[in-house]
Amino acid sequence: MTPPRTAPSMSRRGLLTLGGALGAGALLAACGKDDKGAGNRAGDPSGPGGQRGPWTFRDDRGVTARAETTPRNIVAYVGTAAALHDFGVECVGVFGPTRRKDGRPEVLAGELDVDKTTVIGDTWGEFSIEKYAALRPDLLVTNMYAKDDLWFVPEDSREKILDLSPNVVGLAASHTSLPAVVQRYAALAASLGADLGSRRVTDAKARFERAAESLRRAAGERRGLRVLAVSASNDLLYVSDPKVYADLTYFKELGVELVTPDKVSGQGFFENLSWENADAYDADLILLDNRSQSLQPADLKAKPTWRRLPAVRAGQVVSWAYEPRLSHAGFAPHLEALAKAVREAREVKGG
Repeated sequence: MTPPRTAPSMSRRGLLTLGGALGAGALLAACGKDDKGAGNRAGDPSGPGGQRGPWTFRDDRGVTARAETTPRNIVAYVGTAAALHDFGVECVGVFGPTRRKDGRPEVLAGELDVDKTTVIGDTWGEFSIEKYAALRPDLLVTNMYAKDDLWFVPEDSREKILDLSPNVVGLAASHTSLPAVVQRYAALAASLGADLGSRRVTDAKARFERAAESLRRAAGERRGLRVLAVSASNDLLYVSDPKVYADLTYFKELGVELVTPDKVSGQGFFENLSWENADAYDADLILLDNRSQSLQPADLKAKPTWRRLPAVRAGQVVSWAYEPRLSHAGFAPHLEALAKAVREAREVKGG
């Protein structure tokens, strides 16, 4: 996946490929307690988070999912599954970018054990109906970056996919602030049997809150420091609009002075800059999309205009989780890293 976070379209499908082409019986045990005791089997009343009887959850489309018992066979977008795992809920299957070309898990997979999870599709548009049906899913969960659009559920087979699961939950992941998104994940996890009072979950939340306060203090100490969030491809540099992204919105709320592009594209998420115009915005610190689909610092050395950017020359480029893991455990390290980067950066605008 690459920069766009919008409803499926030919233009987004093209951008999603920037930088390169982007036996079920044993798999029916789902949503169990993890080895750290962060949750319990959803629907099992023996554990502290277990639930009997009817299950309901109203998602961010305004659709209420209903079942006679708590769903057990959950299939989710990989980032969604990683966030649910952090709260103590496991999924039997995932779809979306799960492994890198070298076989390592993608950053978005977080602490998921991808070797023990069925991967239904690893790239944009790839979703195995056969593997999905074999898992006998009773709940499908994914993010939504555009209103009511189920992220990474292919349009051409969406009807078949949705017909195979009695319930679908979509959670908004843009045009809001990150804590609100994390809270929605926590609420879904709790409804599925997670114990939000477990030590693992409460420790992660405490770390998140400490990290947020650290970033707030750092931003206050470094007023005037301008931060630019970008993704890079061979042809274009994408400058992200902080008003759209949940994490960037939160950074701004904490006092980080993020650059807002002047000419956001029709898709509404970023401005496309040719490499000749890569210096259109002054910035002291650059947040660079860390996904494998986006060019990384080693790749960008071949771009003269990149090398000439003041922040790059000053060595003030830090990794940015363009698609963050939407949990306290997943996001706390990013807050900590940004607080450190902001505190240590110096103003270098104009050279």
